[in-house]
Amino acid sequence: MAQKRTLNGGGGARLLKEESDLMVIRPLGAGQEVGRSCIMLEFKGKKIMLDCGIHPGLSGMDALPFVDLIDADQIDLLFISHFHLDHCGALPWFLQKTSFKGRCFMTHATKAIYRWMLSDYIKVSNISTDQMLYTEADLEASMEKIETINFHEERDILGVRFWAYNAGHVLGAAMFMIEIAGIRVLYTGDFSRQEDRHLMAAEIPAMRPDVLITESTYGTHIHEKREDRENRFTSLVQKIVTQGGRCLIPVFALGRAQELLLILDEYWSQNPDLQEIPIYYASSLAKKCMAVYQTYINAMNDKIRRQIAINNPFVFRFISNLKGIDHFDDVGPCVVMASPGMMQSGLSRELFETWCTDPKNGVIIAGYCVEGTLAKTILFEPEEITSMNGQKLPLNMSVDYISFSAHTDYQQTSEFIRLLQPTHVVLVHGEQNEMSRLKSALMREYEANPKVQITFHNPRNTQPVELYFRGEKTAKVMGSLAVGEPADCQRLSGVLVKREFKYHLLAPTDLSKYTDMSMSIVTQKQSIHWPGSPVVLKLLLERAGGPGSVVEVPVPEGSTATARLRVCDCIDLMADGKIVTLEWQATPVNDMYADMVMACLLQCDIAGSSVIGTRMSKVDEKHYQDCLIETLQELFGEQSMEKFIDSDRLTLTVRGKRIVINLQTHEIECDQDEQLYQTVYMTVRKLRQSLLL
Repeated sequence: MAQKRTLNGGGGARLLKEESDLMVIRPLGAGQEVGRSCIMLEFKGKKIMLDCGIHPGLSGMDALPFVDLIDADQIDLLFISHFHLDHCGALPWFLQKTSFKGRCFMTHATKAIYRWMLSDYIKVSNISTDQMLYTEADLEASMEKIETINFHEERDILGVRFWAYNAGHVLGAAMFMIEIAGIRVLYTGDFSRQEDRHLMAAEIPAMRPDVLITESTYGTHIHEKREDRENRFTSLVQKIVTQGGRCLIPVFALGRAQELLLILDEYWSQNPDLQEIPIYYASSLAKKCMAVYQTYINAMNDKIRRQIAINNPFVFRFISNLKGIDHFDDVGPCVVMASPGMMQSGLSRELFETWCTDPKNGVIIAGYCVEGTLAKTILFEPEEITSMNGQKLPLNMSVDYISFSAHTDYQQTSEFIRLLQPTHVVLVHGEQNEMSRLKSALMREYEANPKVQITFHNPRNTQPVELYFRGEKTAKVMGSLAVGEPADCQRLSGVLVKREFKYHLLAPTDLSKYTDMSMSIVTQKQSIHWPGSPVVLKLLLERAGGPGSVVEVPVPEGSTATARLRVCDCIDLMADGKIVTLEWQATPVNDMYADMVMACLLQCDIAGSSVIGTRMSKVDEKHYQDCLIETLQELFGEQSMEKFIDSDRLTLTVRGKRIVINLQTHEIECDQDEQLYQTVYMTVRKLRQSLLL
């Protein structure tokens, strides 16, 4: 297997990925091949695995998808579309033998059949014990880790919304619609848009997906009509048995087998001359499988549901169960449906090797065959085949192929895409040539239509498809902020809360009501050495904050402090001996002011309390007032100044506007003239800084 490459970052990288617009779709299996379906979907920091199958033509670790390229413990969700081995065969190994900690989902019927299908796979696998991927105990333990989902039931896990549609392929087969941050991805798995004798056709989702990940098994092939296919099948079976031969139909224990059983049982009931010829359903799972089908009648089409009210269609009149070759009395013409469908091992392989030398016998391949399997090999009608023990056997029996495989053909796939019109289509689960032909045909179909812009992709295994989706981020206003209708250009202030991929704007007081968070007030205290006097301290801080930024306030009763200052209307400063204590409510702005105050105090502590410009006297104040009066008279004229000047207040009148300057606090009062106020304010501030500070 390939050398392991780390594709995941740390916690910081994951946060960045949550904000990224990049979606990556990477086939770890079923990329330009049929088998070991396993698709990785990564978007907004979420990692989702779609199916976890094995390759029918390979064995042991070679049959696994390329899961060594990922870290299993990073995967959030795993969806299994249906019970076929190429879609779920590696699941027990992945759940039990890796570090996977996420959650795994499949439908109820899929879980019920998965248990028996993989149990049968373990028994018929023709490999040594040390090459087995998992044991019966591993399979049993994996059942506890699998959760079930109903069709159309919506789930929301870790911000990922998903639900399942009926895929029609086999009983319980599902297409998964996955929505992350408003972007929808539809994974079809294997699906069929044609209703047959017991299954409904795949549903058309009501919601348009942005990305469609779909199978391309049959490429550009077009299936023959169901009636023609059934007639050809029954005629061929009748021909083989009437000439005295044995008819072998390799099938998987569940899936197409039930469709063929319904066809044969009906045909035998209509032809009394054939009723003496036995039909065997040879599978160790026969009874268990039929019990599952009888349980999930409601998951089938209307025809079966109507018929069940009269009689159970899966209780066959002319078909007998055959547990194994030891119970088979091979004495004359018969029809045997045996598993597995691709004859790589098991009962179907044993019967084929027994019968292949007689030209009266015949084998009918009724489903899709993967490269590397015996079923695929005999379609080319070689003169001889190699048995499981290495012996060369002549191939004299007739070989016919009639596809009952419930996969979409070109017409069904094209119609499905036309109805959904996704922005991107990713083709998987198809041989390289078939997939390439399908991609070319679909591109030609839409290149002449400028109104529909669809991009098609057909990645090979491990090749990533990178797509970008950029959407607007909107925040929903909730709680007390949403009580009144906002006015035009009104600014809303609150706490922006992100929950998964949704944003909400809340008042701090509403946090505990709408989230798991609560609002707390953090009060910070800092004590620092100060050798100087409170007067010098006030002047020093005013130098930094400007006039009026420091106000003296009364000292609380019982306190030993000699002075208390309020700085920038947010910081309480208490001077007690040579220790100054700052106290403030922690906010980004208040913290900034607190840093400014501490910087001033530390600077003064380093330079000494005799900071230049911080010592003042009454002479300095008198000189400052005289200079201020002269400066204002030069600016606004002598007539603007009142003749009698108060020692605490300075009053002047400019253009009919009255201005009062408090000489103690340096506060300025001005009658509704912002420009005049700013002129006086800057004059007072600059003069004070130049003379006193």
